[in-house]
Amino acid sequence: MTRSPQSLEQRFADSMGGLLGPDFPGDIGLAVSGGGDSMAMLTLAHNWTRVWGVRLWVVTIDHGLRRESATEAAMVAQECAALGWPHATVKWHWDGSGNLQDAARQARLDLIDRWRGVLRHVLMAHTKDDLSETFLMRFKRGSGVDGLSAMRDRREIHGAGSAAALEENEFLGELPPQSGFREAREMQSDSFEVLRPCLSMRREDLRHYLTVLKTPWAEDPSNLDPKYERVRVRQSLPDLDRLGLSVDLIAETAKRLRRAQEALQQRAVQVWRDIGHEGRTEYARTGDILLTRSGFDGVERETQLRLLAAGLQYVSSAPYRPRAEPLEALLDRLLGGGGGTLHGCECRAEKEQLRIFREEKPLKNLTSPDPQHGFWDQRWRIPAPLPDGAQIRNLGDEGWRLIENKRDTAIPYHAARSLPAVWKGDVLLACDAFGVGPGGGLALWPHGRAGHSFARFLLSH
Repeated sequence: MTRSPQSLEQRFADSMGGLLGPDFPGDIGLAVSGGGDSMAMLTLAHNWTRVWGVRLWVVTIDHGLRRESATEAAMVAQECAALGWPHATVKWHWDGSGNLQDAARQARLDLIDRWRGVLRHVLMAHTKDDLSETFLMRFKRGSGVDGLSAMRDRREIHGAGSAAALEENEFLGELPPQSGFREAREMQSDSFEVLRPCLSMRREDLRHYLTVLKTPWAEDPSNLDPKYERVRVRQSLPDLDRLGLSVDLIAETAKRLRRAQEALQQRAVQVWRDIGHEGRTEYARTGDILLTRSGFDGVERETQLRLLAAGLQYVSSAPYRPRAEPLEALLDRLLGGGGGTLHGCECRAEKEQLRIFREEKPLKNLTSPDPQHGFWDQRWRIPAPLPDGAQIRNLGDEGWRLIENKRDTAIPYHAARSLPAVWKGDVLLACDAFGVGPGGGLALWPHGRAGHSFARFLLSH
């Protein structure tokens, strides 16, 4: 067990060297909640900068879900002031839509992206315990290689929520240079990397480190509430350890599965390049994923599932991949010549290819009330300015009837209805995929990055 503060600091330095060295950036961000893990990471990073001279910028996301959260954010700010580092608190306001926990997790990344300005790296304090707990939770759900693989020590994040939505949140403190809170950043395609330098460290070692250095931290009472699955798993770890299933062993197993996952990803990319392509016409991209049926039928099932899951996630801009059971059922229908809907997409076995395209139903009431900024359907960048009174809507049946050259583009009716179009009342002004209107309007921006290819998506998700 690692108990010496010096040895823990050396492990942190080694981890940072592997992640960013030897030419370290001048500025690095840290996401610090006030809990024991993140406060230990802050202290370790502070001591590490004495040698490397890196400037730290610290942010605390206050989700406002507990009464103590504001006090904890203030504690982090006070500790940063004592250490000499700038700190900002960002307050999130939930709009009440969707699952609260999922919304809070996504909001954290979105708000960090808007806060970070020009920073390219943000540290997060996930530990070996987090890795093991996640493994067991996903094992319970019957996850495969992807779900059971160890979380990466670095992860590239593309794109944030719309600037307008994020500006509704409050911030307090000092922001990094060129932050996007004051004004919407033009380069919304910029990405940043989440780095996890504490993945090889145990939670108890980090708390011992804080105790020795007399550094404060806050305990979230929900971390002891057994109504949460993660808490129940955490409380079971000592019993598993007595059976020989230690945190270290679970973490090593997850790392081995990560290597297997990387090999499967490479295989999927190879097959994609042989049998797949992204839909487009002579005028513009359509956003569809197309797979040659003759080639797809002969591929091993694991790769078929991987291509299908990634295609659904890519087309719908969903943050997570679909669950295994409905995914398997959809694959069987496609292989039998049918199709179906899943994950906000529709899939069909056409004569020579399988097509994955956006389902029309979720788009029927989706418009662009603020066409000067942001995206439509999370993946089509809206041009600015649009004509007065114009808005973005899906093409639908009404637009399909108005298209004169629809037989020349090879876009079938079932896929065309979900394409973005510029409307002014009942008048169709433009639909890039069919070459209607001035063209060059709505650029496809999958997962917040222009030109982000499906092959790259397969490797990163």
